[in-house]
Amino acid sequence: MLAALLHAPRPVEEEPLLLDQITAPAPRGREIRIRVRACAVCHTDLHTVEGEIPLPKLPIVPGHQIVGVVDACGPEARRFREGDRVGVAWLHHACGECLYCRSGNENLCDTAQFTGLQADGGYAEFTLVDEDFAYFLPQGFSDFQAAPLLCAGVIGYRAFKMAGLRGGERLGLYGFGASAHLVIQIARHRQCEVYVFTRSAEHQDHARALGAAWVGRAEDTPAQRLQAAIIFAPAGKLALEALRVLDRGGKVILAGITMTPIPEIDYSALLYHERGLQSVANATRRDAEELLALAPEVPLRADVQVFPFSQVNFALRQLKHSRIRGCGIIAIDLPETGAEVKGS
Repeated sequence: MLAALLHAPRPVEEEPLLLDQITAPAPRGREIRIRVRACAVCHTDLHTVEGEIPLPKLPIVPGHQIVGVVDACGPEARRFREGDRVGVAWLHHACGECLYCRSGNENLCDTAQFTGLQADGGYAEFTLVDEDFAYFLPQGFSDFQAAPLLCAGVIGYRAFKMAGLRGGERLGLYGFGASAHLVIQIARHRQCEVYVFTRSAEHQDHARALGAAWVGRAEDTPAQRLQAAIIFAPAGKLALEALRVLDRGGKVILAGITMTPIPEIDYSALLYHERGLQSVANATRRDAEELLALAPEVPLRADVQVFPFSQVNFALRQLKHSRIRGCGIIAIDLPETGAEVKGS
């Protein structure tokens, strides 16, 4: 099978992913093998490829927003049949026995494994996953529309839940990429006002088109204070900017897997009056199932740019430099075209 292999982390400008033919894996036990159709690109992939996240396995096939069709089942697999369309997300395995798993927080599992980090991911023609960590996908969503739901959607949904907002309250979004452009749709569906902070003029226009009540840069001050903010951009200084415009009792949710250092916080000016900071660490299977059930109700629609498999390094460069509007998708079976393709 054809796979994009990372042998050593390097900047994406140096083409770190090498397309190579390797043996297709055979499913064992409760595993299913998936013929991959599409895999969305994510900043976590970028951090992995460039070595900002410690890599426990090399070479590794990145990619963790996977949509495909069950191609083969292990001898103990029962949930899916060959031909079923399924999705795979970031959480690849949890033990089910530790304190965190038993309390419903399997995302914090002591021995959790993650797709594209400890286990080969979706930048390949085939991938394996335990059937308990695969998802049925909602009807009415193309492969390209479904793929971003599996991380951008799920992480954004978990962050929104953690914010604890009610209808009519105000939410700030810092950064407006793949996850934020889905969260704004969820928040507006829940009758929240959304305030978007982003430096990109194109992303500002995108936010307005999706119904943002206010759009500006991180250093700008909206007329009204916010009840919650979610920070997607990996810049620690944004935590201070978000706290600055937060109302009493509000929360700032940090949704990235990595972030630059947060500067010193003036407790009296920024944290007092029960303001809080909280991080998002991955997501549970329940989060994914809830988001996939909610998606048709909203209905969620991702803006996508589709790249042929041969351009996986180019897609990550576009992501790194904020040149993707919405979500970037690698179409594993898309023929070489020489340029990115607009998709739906």
